[in-house]
Amino acid sequence: MLMRRDRAMVAVTIMLDIAFHAGRSGTVSASDLAERLGLARRGMEPLLQALSRAELLDSVRGPRGGYRLGRPRRDITVAEIVAVAVAIGNSDPAEGNDGPVGDLQTKVIDAVWDELDRAARVALEAQSLEDLIKRAAAAGLRRASDEPISFAI
Repeated sequence: MLMRRDRAMVAVTIMLDIAFHAGRSGTVSASDLAERLGLARRGMEPLLQALSRAELLDSVRGPRGGYRLGRPRRDITVAEIVAVAVAIGNSDPAEGNDGPVGDLQTKVIDAVWDELDRAARVALEAQSLEDLIKRAAAAGLRRASDEPISFAI
């Protein structure tokens, strides 16, 4: 889990953006998501598809289509999101697990890495999307209003 930090962070950011801007009722288009995050839409597609297959996101087709949360944000942990991102890397043969070998690696470093991985997983399981939304609010972030401003009296 710790080794695939970039992909995991992008997955968490995607989920947080969707939770922040759409929640469970509205949708966020992939193009709006890509624009806000400064990412290429094509690069996000594998993550969006994997998050949808894992039922963390619902994909909605049509003119008002896009993505919305598959479950309430309080029921989606950061650990689940990271697990989906890591699984993508594990299924990618181009991302082999070639690394150091030998007794020091297998008996010391791998054991330490496993301990760190477990500690990180416990911390991530304690955080939900709801917790991240609360942090966004505490940081002063606000959603853009979907309704146009009316000056009629």
